[in-house]
Amino acid sequence: MKIKSYVVNEWIEGLGAGKRLLNAVNGEEIGTVSAEGISVEMMLTHAREKGGPALRKMSFQERGRMLKSLALYLTEKKSNYYPISYKTGATKTDSWIDIDGGIGTLFAYSSLRRKLPNQSYCLDGDLAPLSKSNTFIGHHILTPKKGVAIHINAFNFPVWGMLEKISVNLLAGVPAIVKPATLSCYLAQAVVKDMIDSGILPEGSLQLICGSIGDLFDHLQNQDVVTFTGSASTGRKLKVHPRIISESIPFNMEADSLNCSVLGHDARPGTPDFDIFIKEVHREMTAKCGQKCTAIRRVIVPEEYIDAVHTALAARLDKTIIGDPILEEVRMGSLAGIEQLDEVREKVAKLSQLTPIIYGNPVSVQVKGEKTQNGAFISPMIMLNDQPFSKTASHDVEIFGPVCTIMPYKNVDEAVALAQMGKGSLVSSIVTSDTNTARTFVIEAGAYHGRILILNEACAKESTGHGSPMPLLTHGGPGRAGGGEEMGGLRGIKHYMQRTAIQGSPNMITAVTEQFQPGASGRESEIHLFRKHFEELQVGDQWITARHTVTETDITNFANLSGDHFYAHMDATSLEGTIFTGRVAHGYYILSKAAGLFVDAKKGPVLLNYGLDECRFIKPVYPGMTIGVKLTVKEKTDQEKKNSDDIAKGIVKWHVDVYDETGESVAIASILTMVKKLNDL
Repeated sequence: MKIKSYVVNEWIEGLGAGKRLLNAVNGEEIGTVSAEGISVEMMLTHAREKGGPALRKMSFQERGRMLKSLALYLTEKKSNYYPISYKTGATKTDSWIDIDGGIGTLFAYSSLRRKLPNQSYCLDGDLAPLSKSNTFIGHHILTPKKGVAIHINAFNFPVWGMLEKISVNLLAGVPAIVKPATLSCYLAQAVVKDMIDSGILPEGSLQLICGSIGDLFDHLQNQDVVTFTGSASTGRKLKVHPRIISESIPFNMEADSLNCSVLGHDARPGTPDFDIFIKEVHREMTAKCGQKCTAIRRVIVPEEYIDAVHTALAARLDKTIIGDPILEEVRMGSLAGIEQLDEVREKVAKLSQLTPIIYGNPVSVQVKGEKTQNGAFISPMIMLNDQPFSKTASHDVEIFGPVCTIMPYKNVDEAVALAQMGKGSLVSSIVTSDTNTARTFVIEAGAYHGRILILNEACAKESTGHGSPMPLLTHGGPGRAGGGEEMGGLRGIKHYMQRTAIQGSPNMITAVTEQFQPGASGRESEIHLFRKHFEELQVGDQWITARHTVTETDITNFANLSGDHFYAHMDATSLEGTIFTGRVAHGYYILSKAAGLFVDAKKGPVLLNYGLDECRFIKPVYPGMTIGVKLTVKEKTDQEKKNSDDIAKGIVKWHVDVYDETGESVAIASILTMVKKLNDL
């Protein structure tokens, strides 16, 4: 069987004999793969001319719902992927991380649509006032790049590695070409085939290369984005490709790194935190047979706890059943292939010359299951580096398998120094309940790590663990880890969008961005805006309220109602040395009174107040001053119905400008309401 690529709407076999792909558990042939003869130039053109325009026509809301539909579809199909995943040497738990974790990332990025506008682009940051009279302002806008996201993925997570990347670029409005690692591309292909068959994705938004990338880089353009996950050496070679340099193409690199975990002095043997540490190190050694870019490679412990850590970790490893992943009792599978087995053994031999193996054997392992003699199984191993500041190979040589090195430290400063000797990592963790230790480690070691987990008894039960990147948090790291950044919630989409500064009048910036900007002209409505349905409201629609003169009685009544008797509101004799010249109205009274002025009390399309985004009290309001409100539609966000019984609705963000008799603003706020639609669709 030949593993096919998806090229310009067709599944295509590459030319030639191709590379043989073997089952990592029993050595049997799965198929062959080749990308020879595939026109990557045609793939790029198709993505740019079909996929990109189709995605850019969709709003963030539509793209987010597309991701949700895709996630739901793959959830129905996921049971088909597990038997395929077992062939990579992954256990059921390993496969769950890869398959369900990847689908979960699609769900997570789908949910982020609620924080984005109903357009294909969005604003970034705050308005910049550029003139005294506010006739000239500036802002930043994010628009989708008009290129292709090229994802070159590692072999260890063929599903998650792909879905965590495409979920971001698709939400941003950019098509993708995925190149999974050849070793496990057959699993990625199975998932992509279902995604294409679903009909959910626009034509050209996703294509797949199984095999070598060929001359792909020679055809890249300046609007493209390349992401790479894999070895640091391979990543560096790709990063300096002439086309990457000449076209200034963004290259996001997430490389394997020498991640570490630190045991705090307070986490003594016999304490719950000590047991948590041992459990975490064991999990990171055995999950995916140690083939995780986030796995713990260096175990940094107080020198007086070395023997206790060794004994406890060895005891857990003794109970770990290694073998065929299809067996329920198996807790660690195989490496991804014989070539990985050879590489791990080679690096173990190199490292063990200075740091002896104190547990395990690189050439002998007890395996459970039939027909496993040709599988890529290996024993988990513990090494000991008794002089980690002089025997530095432990900080330079990464073994991509179930191997870790224990090393001692005397104090927190030494622990930080050892962590930094890894020259940058994706993740570091520290197990401690001592806040001073945690603070010192995070502040001093933070510059060298993309993520730091502070683990202890208080959060261990719900912690996602040392090795689990989360969609809403950044995944990447400095230095050896590649200097890249993936996911990170909304921050992630910015890698696939161009941030452009725009300048002009408030009216013009409002028109361009479709978001009302302070200082722009509103369109005063003859009908109260709370009487209009979601579809009938337009950005810039404005309601100007009646006015109210604030009295001392208002201030006193609000103080009694709220319980806020702050001296500035209640005691005119206590104002010496303050900015106030008399009793001042509560800011929250002003906001509450503003609501009383702009709210229409009768039942109508407004279903509820959804929240307050921002609020600023700009100018003191004293008794005798008169306030009014300009209520303006700032932004609208569509919402889909959850089911047939749900009410069709959307979220309206309002700009609330409370002004005094001089016309000056005294308070500015953004509020949100849920508004019923005219059509129940």
